[in-house]
Amino acid sequence: MATLRDRYDPKANGLGLLRLAFALTVLLAHSWPLGIARPNPGQGLTRGQTDLGTLAVDGFFVLSGFLVAASARKGNALRFAWHRFLRIFPGLWVCLAVTALAAALTGHAGGPGFVRENFFGAVHQWGIGTLFQDTPYGRLVSGSVVNGSLWSLVYELLCYCGLAALVALGLPRRAPWLVPVLAAGAYLVLVVDALHDPTTPHYRGGLGPFPLLGYVDLQLACYLGFLFLLGASAQLYAHRIPLHPALACSSFLILAMSLGYGGFFVAGYPAFAYLTLYAACVVPPRLHGVGREHDYSYGIYIYAFPIQQAVAHFGGGAWGPLPFAALCLPPVLLAAALSWHLVERPVLALKHRLPMPRHLTLAR
Repeated sequence: MATLRDRYDPKANGLGLLRLAFALTVLLAHSWPLGIARPNPGQGLTRGQTDLGTLAVDGFFVLSGFLVAASARKGNALRFAWHRFLRIFPGLWVCLAVTALAAALTGHAGGPGFVRENFFGAVHQWGIGTLFQDTPYGRLVSGSVVNGSLWSLVYELLCYCGLAALVALGLPRRAPWLVPVLAAGAYLVLVVDALHDPTTPHYRGGLGPFPLLGYVDLQLACYLGFLFLLGASAQLYAHRIPLHPALACSSFLILAMSLGYGGFFVAGYPAFAYLTLYAACVVPPRLHGVGREHDYSYGIYIYAFPIQQAVAHFGGGAWGPLPFAALCLPPVLLAAALSWHLVERPVLALKHRLPMPRHLTLAR
């Protein structure tokens, strides 16, 4: 039977298409709460276990673990951290600055504080003054929320930090088995929760404060960390993971049953991760180029929420969530394209120019 390593080509795959699809799915799902103050679609169908937007975020963590683990295998902790920094922070900083500037131009004070409080990826300030308090979502939460999508970045960064620590110790190369062992530990938490309630994760409070990142939700850290570790384990053991249509069909049935009847986090998570990686390998070759040269997925993710809030401010949700999503899509794609071409791609060109202290450079 063919394995994941046999079917996955690092230079020709569907990962770019999947990232783009997940980012657009988040935009679509947010059209309900931001446009008409209703929950993300899918909660009723899944017994409250998840929804369309959350499922897309889950997919991001699986793909992130799979892609980042490939970099971790090279064993250079400084280079690993530098690449992750370039991928996340320059685009985020420009997004925060643009948002603060737009708020100032519309007469809302507090933009500099918004940039400062969210500068390191953890959201410590959700709003800017009274900006967007009059939108459907603002009235729903009774406050200003400028960019709610940024909540997941702190967990992505925690996953990066954990993997960077392993890289510094040389473990992804010398002891790759440790990654699936960590995944099994996180999975045990999910199993314990499922025994208590198969549809609702157990809230474990916060952990921290960590330097720069502040407090993190332990439940989210365990669940999203498990998905990240599943993706990383798949990368490290791609030669051991069989890839077959029958297994994909079985995973789909397991996922559907867990969504409808409970047990999504225990049974559906691994099935969803398998389907995600399977899809990346079987995407038709004519679609392999999507997102490869021009990756707009991150720009869509960080700009969609504030743009949707702005469209909602002007009454864009009056026609319903789908027309609202259609109204928001062009400006979001424009912002994502500008972010990629003017910020993200230029800074990513620096990934091989790792800044190092002079004495370390001379030592090399």
